[in-house]
Amino acid sequence: MDTFTALTDAVGNSVGLSALVGALPLITFFVMLLVVKARAHICGAVALLVALLVAIVGFQMPWDLAVLSATQGAVFGLFPIVWIVVLALWFYQVTVLSGRFEDMRTLFDTIGGGDLRIQAILIAFCFGGLLEALAGFGAPVAITATMILALGLKPLKTATVVLIANTAPVAFGAVGIPITTAGVLTDLDPNTIGAVVGHQAPLLAVMVPFFLLLIIDGRRGLREAWPAALVIGACFSLAQWWSATFFSYELTDVVAALAGLAGAVILLRFWNPRGTEEVRQRLGVEAPAPAETLTAVRVWMAVLPYVIVVAVFGIAKLWTAGVNVPAALAGTDLKLPWPGLDGRLVDAAGDPISGTVYNFQWLSSPGTLLLIAGLITAVVYAIFHGNGAFRLTLGNAVAEIGRTMWKMRFAAMTIVSVLALAYVMNFSGQTIAMGTWVAGLGAAFAFFSPVLGWIGTAVTGSDTSANALFANLQKTAALEASLDPHLLTAANTSGGVVGKMISPQSLAIAATAVNMDGKESHIFRAVIWWSVGLLLLLCTVVFLQSNVLAWMLPL
Repeated sequence: MDTFTALTDAVGNSVGLSALVGALPLITFFVMLLVVKARAHICGAVALLVALLVAIVGFQMPWDLAVLSATQGAVFGLFPIVWIVVLALWFYQVTVLSGRFEDMRTLFDTIGGGDLRIQAILIAFCFGGLLEALAGFGAPVAITATMILALGLKPLKTATVVLIANTAPVAFGAVGIPITTAGVLTDLDPNTIGAVVGHQAPLLAVMVPFFLLLIIDGRRGLREAWPAALVIGACFSLAQWWSATFFSYELTDVVAALAGLAGAVILLRFWNPRGTEEVRQRLGVEAPAPAETLTAVRVWMAVLPYVIVVAVFGIAKLWTAGVNVPAALAGTDLKLPWPGLDGRLVDAAGDPISGTVYNFQWLSSPGTLLLIAGLITAVVYAIFHGNGAFRLTLGNAVAEIGRTMWKMRFAAMTIVSVLALAYVMNFSGQTIAMGTWVAGLGAAFAFFSPVLGWIGTAVTGSDTSANALFANLQKTAALEASLDPHLLTAANTSGGVVGKMISPQSLAIAATAVNMDGKESHIFRAVIWWSVGLLLLLCTVVFLQSNVLAWMLPL
């Protein structure tokens, strides 16, 4: 059977021309999204068609191999990516159906010593991080915005706070989907990529609570409540670093959010913020009605789902006493050579590439682990339902999986089309050509590396999509420029976290949540300079990590 080798100069024997032609699918995607303003799944489908044409006509890839590349990408998009996203959102829905989610909201409302500023930070940053870990796709912004608005903060300030708070958690959102996607597409270890991100994102996380204080109450707020910002930010960032490096990148946001909350609870036992009443007067906020007092049992039941998910993932990832659970789970993976494709895509030496083997992780997938954790949670809630307000049947919990799939159908179509697009571009050589061309910047490319992730996420609204589009480009550019591919792939992921706040999707969700429909431009002007400033900081950090600060990376 015919074989195919991807070339960096397939078009006119020129790397530059090949890179330009190879960029046409991405240009198509962005033009369709920003100019035509088509739905994301339509943009992905049109860009996929362009990628197939470029692969066949421009890069001389046999048409059947191009189509088969798209099918493998589409199936990978469905499983494990869509599977994980659906189960993550379903897990969150189980807490909502049980009524325990309202207790979690009340818990965050009551913690904070009655200080509006600390309450807003805990809700936007810690609770938002928890929601990003499990739900993602705009849910953290929408839910935390309504909660903070209820505290009395003005709409524009509320939108600004929740968008900036939803930065550091994004890289590990929906149980680490952006990192999982980058690992599969680049054939790099996602655990290593996650660990490197865990040495970048925490540097932003430790500063975000201070930014939120400044936005909410200016410099006076910083003077009066800085210990809370320091403790919450430090606990969150240290837990983020530890979990991404030593525990599980999939659970990083869950661990970090709970650590930030725990740090605040401990601090407020020994310290009270100054100016608690005065800040309400300055901001024109009325004193809140007394919050419902939660019993210890209700607090425990509200937190229980997150304890269960940490325990399930901890056993699956780390338990080796008696039975090596990680090895046993990995042993159930089915490695399936993609029919008609495997063995026909070869490198320059004539050896088959490894990317044509599809790994069906039916049991070890984070989505399946979330299903197990969710079912355990549903059973516990069904048995110990307390009163009628907390009644949840196992049947209703299972039926919610179908309802969640229906809600996510358009998001699923987008994911499938973007992953199919990425596979065609990667296997045909389009991505490699672009990566080789930008590698001409040499070591300086490390500085600009996060910008690609920033642009990709700002346009698509998804760090996962940004990695699907640019992760392999980052890897190729890194290898050509003698830089570490894990570093630049992680930089693409980290760059996406500061681009999320200015994406049209995020702006629209925030505007709707705070009743500012049609005024997205006002919110955009409020957050754009925060986004650009954090991006420049991240670019500097990545550049330094590529040379003088290389010692701080877990490589």
